[in-house]
Amino acid sequence: MGNDEPSASSTIQSVDRALTVLSLLARHGELGVTEIAARLDVHKSTAFRLVTTLELHELVEQNTDRGKYRLGIGVLQLAGATTARLDVVQRGRPIIRRLAEELGETVNITVLSGHEALYLDQAAGNTSLRPNNWVGQRVPLHATSNGKALLAHVSEQRFAELTAEPLHRFTDRTTTDVAALKAEVQAAARDGYAVAVDELEIGLTAVAAPIVGPGGEVVGSVSASGPTFRIPARRIPDVAAKVVEAAGHISRRLGWHGLPEHS
Repeated sequence: MGNDEPSASSTIQSVDRALTVLSLLARHGELGVTEIAARLDVHKSTAFRLVTTLELHELVEQNTDRGKYRLGIGVLQLAGATTARLDVVQRGRPIIRRLAEELGETVNITVLSGHEALYLDQAAGNTSLRPNNWVGQRVPLHATSNGKALLAHVSEQRFAELTAEPLHRFTDRTTTDVAALKAEVQAAARDGYAVAVDELEIGLTAVAAPIVGPGGEVVGSVSASGPTFRIPARRIPDVAAKVVEAAGHISRRLGWHGLPEHS
């Protein structure tokens, strides 16, 4: 057996071993603790601690008849979340491309990821010269239209969790008071769209609407953004109507035909 003694890199090593256990179970179907220990070249007690931790997170489960371990429902849940995100992109891409062309502005799809909004896809309009590529980037919820559109459809408890930390001020237009932010997201839930003007950065205006999944839960948001001089206050209602329409199209392509519900 290999040396199992703790070291400065023991935490990283444990993560690596845990991931290896998942790969082994994916390859072999079921393995006992002794088999896992042998394949990892670790003591049996170390292998047992690894599978016990993975079991706590439902990433593995034990076959009570044979005493061996196999992949658990947690892996399916993670895979399902990834599939759902990919589905939003695949279903939404032709819609956001048409919207970007129609508005001449940048259009994005985002999802709630932890305490931030994660950008999954982007389409640039013909007036967007070298737009910033947001795909893969995370942005704060309280200072963006996408973030507020997503916050508008979480539970009271989840809203409190997402706004528990002090809200960072990016510009003098950023809403940092939780009560004021709550009023904004309630208005977004009522109106069907959220707006952010000069809140994340001066000179940037964005309008976002929720994307609804087949079960009625909000699974993401779609937004149109551009320079504030190109999206002045008088243009916002028209942009909002088109963004809401696009979000509705994506939602229907995902299988939803009603109104958004609180998740």
